Amino acid sequence: MERAVVVSARRTPSVPECNISTSTLAFDQHFTTNAKGILLLAEIVCGMLVWILVGGTEYFHVPALCWVMFVSILCWVLTICLFIIYLTGAHSRIPQVPWTTLSLCLNCGATALYLVTAVVDAHTVNQAIRGRHNYNCWAASAFFAFLTTLCYAGSGCLSYRAWKTTEEGQ
Repeated sequence: MERAVVVSARRTPSVPECNISTSTLAFDQHFTTNAKGILLLAEIVCGMLVWILVGGTEYFHVPALCWVMFVSILCWVLTICLFIIYLTGAHSRIPQVPWTTLSLCLNCGATALYLVTAVVDAHTVNQAIRGRHNYNCWAASAFFAFLTTLCYAGSGCLSYRAWKTTEEGQ
């Protein structure tokens, strides 16, 4: 008795099948040269200086400076996320999100929070004993907090103009 040999032949494709996905996100090299991109970069740098200058001290002994740290890190992280979204052009790929309204709310909220934070920071510096190690760091952080407030206010104005033209266009 002869055995029948069954050969299972799989069809092999001439080109290997790979699950390769291509991204439609691209780097927008002109974004960092317009006012919106420059202000976002300034917010990131100045905001980072605020939390680094406060974080390098014993701020946890002063409850007001814990607020400064919270606001500065929160706004910094949100701003970096928004910067990456605009830099990669993801905002144009996700039209379901009202980016102009989101940007307006973020910038106006950050302006208000940073204004309170800058005043709290400056008040804390005013109460600090001059000559202490922390005094210079807290004074510099208060300066950068006010500077960051101005950057967010500028971004808020740009966002308002963009939001107004978007609302009028509908």
